[in-house]
Amino acid sequence: MKLTLQRINGGKESTIGVLYINGAFAVFTCEDEYRTVKVKGETRIPSGTYKVVLRKEGGKHEDYKKRFPQTHKGMLMLQNVSGFQYVLIHIGNTDWDSEGCILVGDSVTQNITERGALLGSANAYQRIYPVIANAIEKGEICTIEIFNEKLL
Repeated sequence: MKLTLQRINGGKESTIGVLYINGAFAVFTCEDEYRTVKVKGETRIPSGTYKVVLRKEGGKHEDYKKRFPQTHKGMLMLQNVSGFQYVLIHIGNTDWDSEGCILVGDSVTQNITERGALLGSANAYQRIYPVIANAIEKGEICTIEIFNEKLL
């Protein structure tokens, strides 16, 4: 399975993008902003290609196991992100919820004059999560390619 995250605008406070699953539009994304020097919990990850695995431990895993008991199998986590740990794909509305992770949503507000925000995050997550998690559990290799579209 191939996920592609096309970052479409890097604002002062956040980065907005579009996530595709095997070439088909899936959701909008929100991440922290770009920084030349990383600030823990406030910097987006570098563009590149990363393997996505299920992380079956940690606080967020335990929260999601309770919140989504029928479908949760582990957090979607990007592996081997240089300088970052525990980069997850999860629910959230603004970069304040991100801490370096990738947030998903069904719609987005611009981040040119405002902070930028996702709406319908839980619905978007519940729609894409089973598709990705089930593929990983079946042994399919899942990767995410992240690239910038003429961003800051």
